[in-house]
Amino acid sequence: MTETDARTDRHTTRPAPESGLPDLRRVGVHPDFWYPVALSRRVRSGRVIATSFAGQRIALYRGRSGTVHALEDRCAHRQVPLSMGVVEGETLRCCYHAWAYRGDGRISQIPYLAKGDRRPPRGVRGYPVREAYGLVFVYPGDPEQAAAAALPDLPAFRSPAYRTMTYSRTVRCHYSFMHENLLDMNHQFLHRGVVGRLRPELLDRRTDARSVEARYLFTHTGGKRNRGANLLAGEGLGGRDSSDVMTIRTEYPYQTLDLLPEGADRPAFRLWVAYVPEDAEQRTCHAYGLLMIEKPRVPGVLQLAWPFIRRFTERVFAEDRMAVEAEQRAWDEQGEDRNHEVFPLILDLREVLRANGVPLRSLGERSGSAAGGDGGCGGTRACGAGSCADPDS
Repeated sequence: MTETDARTDRHTTRPAPESGLPDLRRVGVHPDFWYPVALSRRVRSGRVIATSFAGQRIALYRGRSGTVHALEDRCAHRQVPLSMGVVEGETLRCCYHAWAYRGDGRISQIPYLAKGDRRPPRGVRGYPVREAYGLVFVYPGDPEQAAAAALPDLPAFRSPAYRTMTYSRTVRCHYSFMHENLLDMNHQFLHRGVVGRLRPELLDRRTDARSVEARYLFTHTGGKRNRGANLLAGEGLGGRDSSDVMTIRTEYPYQTLDLLPEGADRPAFRLWVAYVPEDAEQRTCHAYGLLMIEKPRVPGVLQLAWPFIRRFTERVFAEDRMAVEAEQRAWDEQGEDRNHEVFPLILDLREVLRANGVPLRSLGERSGSAAGGDGGCGGTRACGAGSCADPDS
């Protein structure tokens, strides 16, 4: 048997480790949630920017009133991106033939038509938009459900006891790899150069229809720890040997992490993150993260520590990105998920992501049939996440 024959035989006859279950990497995120698609400060008054969600392009613009609007990023006339257009008051005007659109996607003006001339019955789709936590959220699912759908609740963001560091990064992998990476803390060997030797012990796990939660006991057993890690964990520059409890939770479709130092009465930091697919195949996602860090008792200390903490978190994220993008490349090469996963916690997580997601073909079908609605293309398309790598301070 030649090498080519062996490779072909391996791909066609070898059973998948999770035989009979849908390949999670072919499951898309459910569009009926609020997803961040940009940093608020990037959408400046009178400006328009381009963003995307699951292969659907969105134009975000901020009108004169300060309200952010989100439209399908194409002019109904010649399909030229509206993100190339001009903001006038609360309307967005296409750069090509100057068709103007209201924030709900309706056409407000076609400047060269007379009053009685025939006009298109519809404009483009407008998306429900909300701003919170320094992020712009859109609702790419059924717009009738948007008003009843809750944004994530982040009390630490509003608390004067915490200061928030914001992250915005594109990662070339399916969003499920990111959920698995954060929830499975057995990968700390990957970060040995920045955190030293850590021994994670799974204390307990909880699973229901929409969530998976794990509590770990972390013990630092030796090795050099990055100064930023000590500062982030509230241990000072010299650090100390301690046993900290880390709680990680996927509450579909978001993920959170809390670190409670030994003897502390509240977390040293709290992380909230959303992984928003960018392309139609959802092999690239955009990670929007809010890292809420407890302020020390001594005023000004956190300000001095801020650059060290950011460099530490950036390095950890870079190592994680290296790993998950390698996982995605393996999937691309093999054409299926051949992971031999043995950790019960991650098997639980996969079931939650499968059960709450949408097969990718369904997203495409919904996108293709999404015609109608008074305000634009209507339907329940999945749309909107940026590709900027723009960290906040």
